[in-house]
Amino acid sequence: MDLSLNSKTALVSGSTQGIGKSTAFELASMGARVILLARNEEKLKSVVADLKEISGESHDYLIANFSKPSEVKKAAEEAVTRFGNIHILVNNTGGPPGGEAIDADVQEFRDAFEMHLICNHYLVTSLVNGMKSAGYGRIINVISTSVKQPLKNLGVSNTIRGAVANWSKTLSNELGQYGITVNNVLPGATATGRLDSIASKKAAASGKSVDEVLEDMGKAVPMNRVAQPQEVANGICFLASPAASYINGINLPVDGGRTGSL
Repeated sequence: MDLSLNSKTALVSGSTQGIGKSTAFELASMGARVILLARNEEKLKSVVADLKEISGESHDYLIANFSKPSEVKKAAEEAVTRFGNIHILVNNTGGPPGGEAIDADVQEFRDAFEMHLICNHYLVTSLVNGMKSAGYGRIINVISTSVKQPLKNLGVSNTIRGAVANWSKTLSNELGQYGITVNNVLPGATATGRLDSIASKKAAASGKSVDEVLEDMGKAVPMNRVAQPQEVANGICFLASPAASYINGINLPVDGGRTGSL
């Protein structure tokens, strides 16, 4: 099985923490040059330094705030100018705040749509020609199991994640002929800062401690625990590899079996 990413360049967004950071480390260990994309330059510098300890590749970073799509568009264009063909794109952005859909302000939907779908689209359209010319492309969108089964109290997220999933499936149909695959990875409850934030809100509403809420989240999973970021990263990186050349247009849950649908 060919899992080598030697001579490949990967751009990973949201890569200074959680799933994105774990993905960056795993891609580097597989031989890829990794370009980080996030908003905090100090954290970006720190992660790049750590990546260089894993491999001798010339890892680097770009700065953009996903709440400002124009910055993401500029960064995507800069990536092509500075680094040439990008073979692997991992779209990974923190989800919208919690709350019921009926209570959401219209602007919350607009903001989330721009942060997720529009920013993802800027990245893809800027990088796709390089993937075509290389005859190798892997676009992996990290979204949510809510595209299979909406999650309670995440109304805006459920809505926008569904839009991203259908955008992705459409792209997979359009780009497959060029050797470019487009897939979604759907994390379940994963030990990240976002999960801690969700648990804190649930604790405040329920009167339980944060630790009790996190324990309950684990018990809701057949494997009786939440995921570690590395476990989600493993799924992402397999889809980025040559071994996944004929896997296209899928939603891959990495949720320990929690989602109730097939």
